[in-house]
Amino acid sequence: MASAPTYPGVYIREIPSGVHTITGVATSITAFIGRAARGPVDDPTVVNSFADYERQFGGLSLLSTMSFAVRDFFLNGGSQAIIVRVHNGATPATITLPSGSPPGSLALEAANPGAWGNNLNAVVDYSTRNPNHPALFNLTITEVDSATGQTLNGEVFLNVSVNASDPRFVPRVLEQSSNLVRVSTGSVLPAGRPLATVGPASPPTSPPSNKPKPVPATTGSGGDGNDVADAQFTGTGLDTAKKGLFALEKADLFNLLCIAPFSFSADVSLAVVGAAATYCEDRRAMLLVDPPSGWTSKAIAVNQFSDPNTDFVGTRSKNAALFFPRINETNPLHDNQLETFAPCGAVAGVFARTDGQRGVWKAPAGQDAVLVGVPELSVSLTDAENGELNPLGVNCLRAFPIVGRVVWGARTLQGANQLASEWKYVPVRRTALFLEESLYRGTKWVVFEPNDESLWAQIRLNVGAFMQGLFRQGAFQGKTARDAYLVKCDSETTTQNDINNGIVNILVGFAPLKPAEFVIIQIQQLAGQIQV
Repeated sequence: MASAPTYPGVYIREIPSGVHTITGVATSITAFIGRAARGPVDDPTVVNSFADYERQFGGLSLLSTMSFAVRDFFLNGGSQAIIVRVHNGATPATITLPSGSPPGSLALEAANPGAWGNNLNAVVDYSTRNPNHPALFNLTITEVDSATGQTLNGEVFLNVSVNASDPRFVPRVLEQSSNLVRVSTGSVLPAGRPLATVGPASPPTSPPSNKPKPVPATTGSGGDGNDVADAQFTGTGLDTAKKGLFALEKADLFNLLCIAPFSFSADVSLAVVGAAATYCEDRRAMLLVDPPSGWTSKAIAVNQFSDPNTDFVGTRSKNAALFFPRINETNPLHDNQLETFAPCGAVAGVFARTDGQRGVWKAPAGQDAVLVGVPELSVSLTDAENGELNPLGVNCLRAFPIVGRVVWGARTLQGANQLASEWKYVPVRRTALFLEESLYRGTKWVVFEPNDESLWAQIRLNVGAFMQGLFRQGAFQGKTARDAYLVKCDSETTTQNDINNGIVNILVGFAPLKPAEFVIIQIQQLAGQIQV
């Protein structure tokens, strides 16, 4: 409160307005979980382009189906992705730098596991601020292309020391500043600095060369390990350790989740799909499910998807959507030959592009939902075949003359006609998730405020302003705001018993826009006028 007046004059007091603007959250941040050539493990990393992915995770790899999904995502309009790298037995490459007196060695290892670390070289020199200091040295790390010998990355660390009391203690410097190497975990540092690296003896007719020579990995080789499996995504203890699928607990927000096939010959297991769908429901996100690789025709897809005895998909969640068939694209690592890939990355890119152009309430399907970089589909579908899959809740990818390859379905896995679910359509479900997440984040100021009419009025003001803004953007059905949405917070929603228990109840309703799946045109022939 303002201080009491003490002198004659004018006093100015600022009064809070009660306005707490609610901002809509992002709608198309896509999380990818899978194997990669390199990069941090079980650590959600934001990338804003495929160039970012190449720098941090190594780009396209024949070991990584995820790398192709991420490429398709950005190619089709995606703007931000969260990458979680998992591996199965990958090991980091190591470099041993021997020291002189007393004898010992400085053991370095690649910053993260993978065969990429086998291309690291190290150079030690003594051109420091005190060349005679027994603990000081300069360390240069380079990554060399094994095929061309060209330097890809390089890092120089000046005046580092093996003395733990030195501000430039080498383990701390590398941990905080290097993207390439670390001091090996558990290794014992030598008492003295490592030996300077020099070239081999020159021919007798020439003076000796003192030019530093790179030292390759000497005590072990990095390996990429085996194909990933269930244990790397949902294994025992991963939820509490926040690893695998649950590494996304360390990410603030994601809206779409893509889990690319375990390998080019193995699909994602049904157990992982089910766990991922459940996790998406907890995080208010959508899971994009790839069709099984065995679905090589419409008949197989219809029979297996509607089989009452066996689950071939892994989930029927309202927060999941399935897209069939897989897509055929060029593979730059195989001389641009056409190969079959999972569609989740490309579809997620279409989702992101549609959100940016029209809004999350627009179905990410139709003639505008073109699949960029997809010359053909693995299965060509007709209208009649599409008509068998769509009522089951399977979204089809279609190829049309002139238009090209497009997404031609917008149903969740609860979108089968027989289920009659209120969450039948993808845009309806995603709009609800958008509202839930935005209101969850935008009303936290309410916590611990006095629970009375003045608070309820502020809630109605701020939530109503948010909903009105969306109504003006065309997010809801209805000609007027009264028809489109409601916000209610008063003594009817919050009783005295609720107040006594510290509860304030806010009722928010909206009339969703549902996609026009079927356009029916009625044509009638008018009979000519009959002369009487």
